[in-house]
Amino acid sequence: MLRTGELAPELILPDQHGHLIDLAAFRGHRHVVLFFYPKDNSLVCTKEACAFRDAYADIQGHDAEVIGVSRDGAASHQAFADRWRLPFTLVSDTDGEVAKRFKVHAILGLVAGRVTYVIDKDGRIAAAFRHAFATTGHVEAALEALRDQRSA
Repeated sequence: MLRTGELAPELILPDQHGHLIDLAAFRGHRHVVLFFYPKDNSLVCTKEACAFRDAYADIQGHDAEVIGVSRDGAASHQAFADRWRLPFTLVSDTDGEVAKRFKVHAILGLVAGRVTYVIDKDGRIAAAFRHAFATTGHVEAALEALRDQRSA
């Protein structure tokens, strides 16, 4: 994983609506909770995405945005977001290049990794979490990191 204090790598990817999302556009304005997950509509990934959905208002209250990243395409992301009423952006890293830049490695070499980064307004990694099967732990840890950003 990337280390706290490192500058977040470049991320420019299409979202579920076909718009390009540029991580750099948030610098100076908002924190970003960037979560990498293996697959739309899989059991654990759905629980994690729904946990971010349920905490979304609280996350936004900390001047932050949520962006989910997986290798699924835009159509899959749109269906996933619609089915589970996900209010945040999902971006498609179909070739896995952004995951590599963010040092998100496959679980047992088979399944895409599950890593969450909290990126501060300066574009630096404020916190990083990895747990293959956590469904709510990443959300709770991200909120704690956002609280720490507020008090810093």
